[in-house]
Amino acid sequence: MRAKISYAVTAAVLVVYFVLVGSRGVLLIQAGTPLTVTFGVAVLILPVIGVWFLWKNTEFVRNANRLAAELDAQGGLPADELKRLPSGRVDRDSADEVFARRKAETEDAPDDWRSWFRLAVAYHDARDTARARKAMQRAIALRKTTP
Repeated sequence: MRAKISYAVTAAVLVVYFVLVGSRGVLLIQAGTPLTVTFGVAVLILPVIGVWFLWKNTEFVRNANRLAAELDAQGGLPADELKRLPSGRVDRDSADEVFARRKAETEDAPDDWRSWFRLAVAYHDARDTARARKAMQRAIALRKTTP
């Protein structure tokens, strides 16, 4: 729940920022000189890119949460079997061991979105965020094509 609140607050702050930047772009365009119009258009592009990025990221999170809820309803969410250090951080060897099992599971069933979801969780636990995101995107894509 804390993550959802943090995400919502961050998104709201970004939207306010986009509105402020967009209004400055409009003011620059209204000044009417070739230089200010050029800068105004350039400034308006930034909020457009930002809104697109925020939308795609929000869509990704919503889809991943839907998969998690569906997998939980099926009883297929991966159990937290990771050993932790006294500090509470995940033990790297433990994460690598779980990752190896999840990778083998995914190689055995490459068209199963559930295995890709669990692999994404294993990547995340191993602190490989980029691959975790790609694995989750694969799980989402496979789920969309699975009846």
